[in-house]
Amino acid sequence: MNVIDREFQELVSEIKELSKMEIYYRIRKSFDAIPEETKMSCSNFFNQFGYWGRLDVFSSNYEEIELKAEALYEHIDDFAWLYDQLGDYRSKRTLYAILNNWYRYDFDTTSQTREYLYDDYFDLDLVSCDSNEVIVDLGAYTGDTVVSYLHNYGEDCYKKIYCYEITPAVFELLQENLKNYANIDCRLLGVGDQEEQLSLISNEVSASANTLRKDLCNDVIMTTLDVDIDDAITLIKADIEGFEYKALQGARNHILKDHPKLLISVYHNNEDLWRIPKMIRELSSDYRFYLRYRSSPIYPTEITFLAI
Repeated sequence: MNVIDREFQELVSEIKELSKMEIYYRIRKSFDAIPEETKMSCSNFFNQFGYWGRLDVFSSNYEEIELKAEALYEHIDDFAWLYDQLGDYRSKRTLYAILNNWYRYDFDTTSQTREYLYDDYFDLDLVSCDSNEVIVDLGAYTGDTVVSYLHNYGEDCYKKIYCYEITPAVFELLQENLKNYANIDCRLLGVGDQEEQLSLISNEVSASANTLRKDLCNDVIMTTLDVDIDDAITLIKADIEGFEYKALQGARNHILKDHPKLLISVYHNNEDLWRIPKMIRELSSDYRFYLRYRSSPIYPTEITFLAI
């Protein structure tokens, strides 16, 4: 056992001894101790995106902290399970840093584990690719991830790339930005666990954070990867604002048959960090799991779960 193992076990043991309300008050105490400027920064960030609940000191709305306390209380065993499944020391330290940040508003451990060396998704120590790759980019946005892939692996290092995007104006930029590359198929579709129609909900901060829900408009056609792609898939990247879990459910057959590399965002709620790895493990015991993150150490987002 090393120091990070001991620190993680001590954190888990401490949380397991507490009631949900006790966890909440400990998080509140940690939050109250940070500088006022940092409190306002956290509040503004949480409230702009709405993934994790509202946080408003002036109106005494601490929903974000309540939901964090609930996640730690109800799922600390699931987080401990994930820790045991992770394939390297950096991943284990990353998980500890994330939970330590949630529980103690600690910024030191997140600063130590933030990834600087590699681009998002493409940790070159873990993700190996060749010219036979059939890649699916869910949440392709303006093509930034595809361009990053080509920069890291070369323009000859794929067979075909499927790009999915739900926002029409962004989709036009996606097509324009990737028009000079061969064998890239851009599709104006959402991807989930069933064929249906949902409504596009625009985010005021960034179109990259646009989401979907059931509504009267129903202007986005949804599909599944098992329905929409016949090719054997070798790599799936997904950053689709909380729909990652459903998209993977809708790719069950591809995961079982093709065993694609999975590069999945797991930060749009408090559950995907453990429930997506659990779902993948139930489908296949052959994957090795890793975690990386690249955001501000104040609150870790841009967390990528890699199943290789």
